[in-house]
Formats: sequence, structure tokens, C-alpha cells
Amino acid sequence: MTDKIALTPKTHTTPPAKFSHGVRKGNLLQVAGQVGFLPAEEGRPPTPAGPTLREQTLQTLANVQAILEEGGASWEDAMMIRVYLTDVDHFAEMNAIYNEYFESRVEIPAARTTVYVGLPAGLLIEIDALAVLS
Repeated sequence: MTDKIALTPKTHTTPPAKFSHGVRKGNLLQVAGQVGFLPAEEGRPPTPAGPTLREQTLQTLANVQAILEEGGASWEDAMMIRVYLTDVDHFAEMNAIYNEYFESRVEIPAARTTVYVGLPAGLLIEIDALAVLS
């Protein structure tokens, strides 16, 4: 049986509850839901990248990518991406940011689901991903 490995990149703080930012087992890598917090800095509490959807989306994608890379994966290995938005009116803007971000990063895009949720005050988006490594 293959060992399960918890993934926490240097850019991330220890999770606030008993979960891992990412887990790799064999060729599967699951990234837990990430939000747009800036990279960890000693003495600073988790801080959103900014108040706008664009700032938070780009930082959230960077945070997901950091975990993928920590586990030996890339966006090309992503099979499924789930996007959680707090406001249905943000869908078109998020889609534009998402399309721009992935335009030159992947040849074949991952499947994606978008749902609407409640997140802590000030957070507009959360993203998780499932990757399969060859």
C-alpha cells in the first residue's frame, strides 16, 4: 500500500484545523480548498491578497499551484477544479480571470465545477483541485 503524504508548502501556514493543505497518495493528489491569502509571513495573520475578486482569484490560484508543485504536480496534471464563489454576480468576472490565467498554462483544461457558498468575511473565492500524476 502506498503511503499518504501531507503537503504544506513554505508559502502556507499550518491549517487552522485538523486537515492538510494537500495530500498525495500514489499518483493522486488532492488540494484542499484554498483562498486568496498572501504567502505566510512570520508574525502576520493570514491576510487576503486584496479586496477585489481579481486579486483574490489570482492569489488563490497561486496557492493551489504551490500545493500542486509541492506534491510533484502541475496544472497539466489537474483533472478537476472546483471553484466556490460567494456572489453569483462574480461568475462572469471570475470566468474571464480564470480563462486568462489558464490560456498559456495548460493544453487541455481540467474539468471544472462552480458553486456558490458562504465564506468568512472578506473572502470572495475558494478553489480546490484533484490531480493525477503519471
